Amino acid sequence: MEMDKNLVREVIAKRVAQEFHDGYVVNLGIGLPTLVANYVGDMDVIFQSENGCIGVGPAPEKGKEDPYLINAGGGHITAAKGAMFFDSAYSFGIIRGGHVDATVLGALEVDEKGNLANWMIPGKKVPGMGGAMDLVVGAKHVIVAMEHTSNGGIKILKECKLPLTAVGVVNLIITEKAVFEVTDKGLVLKEITPYSSLEDIRATTEAEFIVSDELKNKIK
Repeated sequence: MEMDKNLVREVIAKRVAQEFHDGYVVNLGIGLPTLVANYVGDMDVIFQSENGCIGVGPAPEKGKEDPYLINAGGGHITAAKGAMFFDSAYSFGIIRGGHVDATVLGALEVDEKGNLANWMIPGKKVPGMGGAMDLVVGAKHVIVAMEHTSNGGIKILKECKLPLTAVGVVNLIITEKAVFEVTDKGLVLKEITPYSSLEDIRATTEAEFIVSDELKNKIK
């Protein structure tokens, strides 16, 4: 099923938001992950941006952006009640100190061992991997939120081909088609969205994966 780009992003962001609990401190990476803040509802989740803010609110309405409030990717944000601002060193102290419950990152590639490649785009000049290398080892839970494929190219691989951000750090992969958990036994397909099927996921995923017993019962 062909999906509108905005619907793809909405489906992923809404599903990611279901992984949080009251009291969580969550870092949202640039791009698609920033949308997650719009879907937590009444949940008491504290969002952190590594450029120096804790207490990030939903995206501002168009025309009501504050030029002084931006996230690590330069996108406009709002500040929730009680938000705090600080320098980058303090922000990374929070991350490296293990105080972030979950980080949500995009990815260029993920493989069946939980390896992550999300910083080098072939043919493009890049400044470096930024805060991702700290987040994936400092956060307690690493969630990759990404489109299942890119221009037809497969992104969930047997082994990453691009330079790695980190090895064996990914806990969960959420796309518009599926939810995979990375386990000691390999990737486990936990959910299939209404916009896909097991056959479609097999055709667009290079990595080997196990279908969870709970899911098997639902698709019989």
